[in-house]
Amino acid sequence: MKKLGTIDIFIVEANPIVYKGRPWLMQYIRYMGEKKHYRGNTLGTSYFRFLDMTDMKTTTPPFGIGLHMGNAFVEGDRIIVTAVENWGKSKFYQLESNDMIHWTEPRVILSGDGWQGYNTSVCKAGDRYILVFELGAPKEMVNVPFTMFFAESRDLRNWKLIPDACFGRNFYTGAPVIRFHDGMFYFFYLNGNYNNGYEMYVAYSKDLKNWTISDKNPVMTFDESDKIIHPAAQFNQTELDYIRNAIDINASDLDFCDYNGKLICSYSWGNQRGDEFLALAEADTTESDFCKSFL
Repeated sequence: MKKLGTIDIFIVEANPIVYKGRPWLMQYIRYMGEKKHYRGNTLGTSYFRFLDMTDMKTTTPPFGIGLHMGNAFVEGDRIIVTAVENWGKSKFYQLESNDMIHWTEPRVILSGDGWQGYNTSVCKAGDRYILVFELGAPKEMVNVPFTMFFAESRDLRNWKLIPDACFGRNFYTGAPVIRFHDGMFYFFYLNGNYNNGYEMYVAYSKDLKNWTISDKNPVMTFDESDKIIHPAAQFNQTELDYIRNAIDINASDLDFCDYNGKLICSYSWGNQRGDEFLALAEADTTESDFCKSFL
């Protein structure tokens, strides 16, 4: 995997998609208070947008106003976005569009008593769709925060929890990404701690219940190349100094898709304490071969 450089500051949750033949980057534009929000967020609340990865300038109008930690999935002409109502809240939402401009009203697809919800990811697996969602509580479900749970849908609208399907009840996990190829599920997740740093790992399973952690981990780690400035990025000198002097102990929130014979990727780096940066990467392979390489 070749790291291509940092493109933005304080965007963490993002994922590339291909929609109608064009690559886009789904971005969660944070607003966490007056002193902690994305530099270009003038709405005073969180929202989502797509960045055109062809010109690295054009963005779609804001949508999903007030929701958090969105993730995009494409099925034909439909773009499905799943999100949580807020960090640590109990309700997961879904909204969709056929043109990136007009969006359905967000509707609750999953919730539970005492749930503390965070990230989501969706993949297609044969004649069904799989949603992974991240919980920090309740204790009787999660044990060690955070734990991943799985739901399925036949129509990409109605979701049902899969009994006994989970990952990471006894150790830290985060930043979930789910994929399916040739009968095998691949689950990419964040592994580590503040002392040793955080890296992306992968595990695989045929049933979402019995998991094998790959012996070829890590998938991605942090290094000095994270601080390369992407050719399309626009930073002032203060921001460039901020990037150059930032502590980097983290390679997280990796996400990816196929485009023009390559794997296009986004990921976050930083200190896992609020100083976080969005970067791009690529690999000369397909998503299927990439996933299978960890078996």
